[in-house]
Amino acid sequence: MNTSIFIAHCLSFDEVVEQPHFEKISFRVHKKIFATLDSIRNKATFKLSAIDQSVFCDFDPNNIIPATDAWGKQGWTIFNLTGLKDEMIIDALKLSYCNVAPEKLSEKYKD
Repeated sequence: MNTSIFIAHCLSFDEVVEQPHFEKISFRVHKKIFATLDSIRNKATFKLSAIDQSVFCDFDPNNIIPATDAWGKQGWTIFNLTGLKDEMIIDALKLSYCNVAPEKLSEKYKD
């Protein structure tokens, strides 16, 4: 997945705004970050539950890894956008959005 497609997917969720976050781009809902994009390295970071983080990391440990230190323990997970199928990235993005968004917004994205 290239960065422009990733950005379009992030912005397709309700009430999402794009803002700078240090050297990255962040995607927020109600001022809470659910994803960041490092367009130079073509990597995205998502806020996942501990269970979802474990499942994704076990599936492809070469392209999906927990963030370092406390960030990883909080569920932040790094995805290599060029090494994964688009469907997997979109699934993780949806989970991340639903973990951060208010229930009223996230309920329509839950399967």
